[in-house]
Amino acid sequence: MSQFDINFGKVAVLMGGASAEREVSLMSGQGVLQALISQGVDAHAFDPAQRDLAELKREGFARCFIALHGRFGEDGTVQGALELLGIPYTGSGVMASSIAIDKVMTKRIWRAEGLPTPAWHQVDSAAATRQAFAGLGSPMIVKPAREGSTIGLTKVTALEQCAAAYALAAQHDTEVLCEQFVSGDEVTIAVLGTGATARALPVIRIVAPEGNYDYQNKYFTDTTQYLVPCGLPAGEEEAIQALVLKAYRVLGCRGWARADVMIDAGTRTPYLLEINTSPGMTGHSLVPMAAKATGISYAALCVEVLRHATLDYAATSTGAGNGPSGQAEVSS
Repeated sequence: MSQFDINFGKVAVLMGGASAEREVSLMSGQGVLQALISQGVDAHAFDPAQRDLAELKREGFARCFIALHGRFGEDGTVQGALELLGIPYTGSGVMASSIAIDKVMTKRIWRAEGLPTPAWHQVDSAAATRQAFAGLGSPMIVKPAREGSTIGLTKVTALEQCAAAYALAAQHDTEVLCEQFVSGDEVTIAVLGTGATARALPVIRIVAPEGNYDYQNKYFTDTTQYLVPCGLPAGEEEAIQALVLKAYRVLGCRGWARADVMIDAGTRTPYLLEINTSPGMTGHSLVPMAAKATGISYAALCVEVLRHATLDYAATSTGAGNGPSGQAEVSS
């Protein structure tokens, strides 16, 4: 038994998968797996790209820790499958996951709720990308609407770059997003918990080489600086934490997530970029870093996330009461 004295039953750590972020997911999953085992949890690796999800039920898994990233893992699809199987899982439910993976839908909801997010256009051609550039100005970010880890992203500074930027993004998604670039401090904020009990962890300020926080600098180099404490002016950190908590709640997120924010250098206005409902758990990942700043170890973080594994439809799936929201945490 672990130091937490909780019996989670047999736990599957879902990792790998079929998305463009498979490599990162395997790193996250192995870290989570070893951490859970170190705490006495009966945890096992499970790669949905190599095994049928129905095996989870046949083999008696009681919970799933989702360490998948991107499509088929962070977009509501695996969450829906686990709902049908009746196996509680970590992170957001079907709807929140499917919305949050789609940057366009996320921005529409945030904008409707009065939350600040950079101006954008959804485009379907190189010509439309050039039109977006004329409207949004330079620099402009072009990226797939439903990918993460900066995959397929281009920072466009000249009109002649638009066609190649669109082509790269379109390789990864049929929906392409053009977004106004915000120059200033880049920060990220992790959230743990659900609803009124959700709490924001300390803000992390990211200082990447030449301001280029790309896939390589995220996961495979040690030249990017992560500042905790973040060193922001007094009051800014608390205001950004409050903003991210609202952004998390209006999307219906639960369990945990990490939001990326840019702070305009001139106005000091924070702009929400996106929210990740299955954050990375690699050696370079930021949720463990934020947790450590509050005294929560990597292993304790994994157990805490697993503790809140649940189902959207817990009443019909497990017989547990769930109240009017249709959501219930499965007891430990």
